[in-house]
Amino acid sequence: MTSDEQVKASHRNTPTSEEFRAFIASGWAEPEAAPVPRAEVADHAARRRAALSRQFPGERLVVPAGGLKVRSNDTDYTFRPHTAFAYLTGLGAHSEPDSVLVLDPTSDGRHEALLFFRPLAPRDSEEFFADSRFGEFWVGPRPTVHELEQQLGITARHIDTLPDVLAKDAGSVPARVVRAADAQVTALVDRNRTQAEDASTEQDDPDEEFARHLSGMRIIKDEWEIGEMRRAIAATHRGFDAIIAGLPEAVRKGRGERWVEGLFGLYARHDGNGVGYESICASGDHANTIHWTKNTGPVREGDLILVDAGVEVDSLYTADITRTLPVTGRFTDVQRKIYEAVLEAQEAGLAAVKPGNKFSDIHAAANQVIAARLHEWGLLPDGVTLEQTLDRERGGWHRRWMVHGTSHHLGMDVHDCQMLLRQDYMDGELKPGMILTVEPGLYFKADDLLAPAEFRGIGVRIEDNVLVTQDGHENLSAAMPRTVADVEAWFDRVWSDVDA
Repeated sequence: MTSDEQVKASHRNTPTSEEFRAFIASGWAEPEAAPVPRAEVADHAARRRAALSRQFPGERLVVPAGGLKVRSNDTDYTFRPHTAFAYLTGLGAHSEPDSVLVLDPTSDGRHEALLFFRPLAPRDSEEFFADSRFGEFWVGPRPTVHELEQQLGITARHIDTLPDVLAKDAGSVPARVVRAADAQVTALVDRNRTQAEDASTEQDDPDEEFARHLSGMRIIKDEWEIGEMRRAIAATHRGFDAIIAGLPEAVRKGRGERWVEGLFGLYARHDGNGVGYESICASGDHANTIHWTKNTGPVREGDLILVDAGVEVDSLYTADITRTLPVTGRFTDVQRKIYEAVLEAQEAGLAAVKPGNKFSDIHAAANQVIAARLHEWGLLPDGVTLEQTLDRERGGWHRRWMVHGTSHHLGMDVHDCQMLLRQDYMDGELKPGMILTVEPGLYFKADDLLAPAEFRGIGVRIEDNVLVTQDGHENLSAAMPRTVADVEAWFDRVWSDVDA
């Protein structure tokens, strides 16, 4: 219904004779009728829907999963549902494309949750054998309506019935839709609004408020979500172990950044759903490109390699961790000097993670250290004091060597809760249950004539995933070494296990 249209090759055809249809529909074993266990996440998703229902009484709330996106001709990108859909249904990586969650208002002021999707087609249907995009013969089985209801404890319906439900009482029941999730579903909601003469020039405002609220709902994680984050972080740790073990081979083979990316991707796909975002595997001067995802360069002995990567588990919660690693297992004196400055800044940022502080306090604390070290090293323009460069309105010279922020919220999206307004995000108060990153860096590009010659080509970032607790914080990724001595010992341990 809503997936991108694929280009169909005219030189291919499908058998269409009645004899073939009868033959391919026969001779299949009856499917097992075993009950589908209720998903662990079902109760958590139900609580989320109930909270959303209380926020928007009497309104029809439409949350699409989104559709398949064409990569080329008749091949698609791997499907990932819209985060709001996954959060409210609990389906995660097992979501079906083109599904739509509707919270339909009821007479008692609550909502009935309806999940519209394309269920498994019978084997006497043409879809079964002829539809290369959705047919069971081609892409495997989908759940039945009954199975999905058992799994999630939610009323499920065929996607073909969605238009009638959205059109019902359109003139008297206001509707909101996640506009970014699915253009065709959004257009359907908009047509109903227009036909009901309920449209206005500010039609998008209710939807924007809806999207912002859905984004903000995820800012405090419950215990189940925290557990999923722990799983994602533990899997990411195993992926980094594999990277360290494979660095000598990455040096030997050439195109080593690709080798590192592939190693991490193997562990991410095996231990989880895959990577939570495109991995950054940046060796040498590439580390000074903040979002270096090309990963086309060599890995050379004597260089540092900055790896920013995270495993996304099946529930779609993702880690986001950066370690800057010495390719030979040992830091040089200059590398250590820069690395320890970044680590000092990260420690300052971590110390600012506690209830009652503002989110922006994390960056301010780390930024203070970065500015102080650059001033101490004589990199700021002549006459510029530490106080001047830290002036928010007229300073910022130190930002030449750290242009990004120090923190962001983390969860089902690597940059979670992005729809929040500044006063609720940057100026928001830290509260228990929030999970965020702390990731300062220093970047000295190879062609930076204002940096000392020995610094050029060195980029360092250290990033951890942190839970705000009642009395401070817990570094969820603390098991992954950070200090110079611990990182070097990490190499010794991993490489000795490889040789054993």
